[in-house]
Parts: sequence; structure tokens; C-alpha cells
Amino acid sequence: MGERLRIFLIVALAGFMAGVIAQLAADYFIPWLMSILPSLVQAKFLVSGLAGACLTLVMVGIWAHFSKSKDHY
Repeated sequence: MGERLRIFLIVALAGFMAGVIAQLAADYFIPWLMSILPSLVQAKFLVSGLAGACLTLVMVGIWAHFSKSKDHY
């Protein structure tokens, strides 16, 4: 039970941090990025998709790091 609770808390913390990062990106990074990109690529869904893809890669990387097998040499 303790191991499951620890994993649950790690996932909850990672989700909280993802929300904080997403809010900061929405407030600061995305407007800055849209101001420097050419008008052809300023579609909001492209910028949001890029931010979501990057955030997902970070989350999966963190998950893979914490869940790697201890039997692996």
C-alpha cells in the first residue's frame, strides 16, 4: 500500500507542476513566441500543440526515470 501511495503522490505532484508550467507558458512564453513568429505560423492551435507536445515529453521522461526497473543492469 505504501508503494502505491508514493506513486500516486508523485503523479499528483507531477500533474500539479505540469499545470503550473502550462499556466506560466500561457501567460509569458506563448505571447512572446507569437510575437516573434511570422504571421503564417501564429495560429494558436499550433503553438498550443507544440507546448503540449513538449510538456508531454517532459512528463513521460520523468515517469520513465522514476519507474525504471531496479533489476536492470
